[in-house]
Amino acid sequence: MVKPMSAVASDEPVMQRSNDEATDLKLEVVVLPVADVDRTKAFYGSLGWRLHGDFKKGADWRLVQMTPPGSACSIHFGTGLTPSAPGLPPVRQ
Repeated sequence: MVKPMSAVASDEPVMQRSNDEATDLKLEVVVLPVADVDRTKAFYGSLGWRLHGDFKKGADWRLVQMTPPGSACSIHFGTGLTPSAPGLPPVRQ
C-alpha cells in the first residue's frame, strides 16, 4: 500500500511505500563491451549459453543476446551498443 508522506520543502505530499511491501527487483540484461563479437559469441556458446538472437542493422550496429543455462538474466554484446571500450569502466553520459 502506498501512503502519502509530508514533503520537507513543499506543501505537496510525497508518496512512500509502507514497510510491509517488498519490491521484486530482477536483473534481466547486462551489456558487455567486446572487441570481437564473433569470438565472444563462440566463447559463450562453448559454455552452453543459449543464443537468443544475432541482429544486424547496417555495418555499424549488431546485437547478440545470450543467456546462461538456468538463468533469467541475459547478456547483450555487439557493435554500436555502448560507447564503453572493452575492459574499461562504463562511460557516464
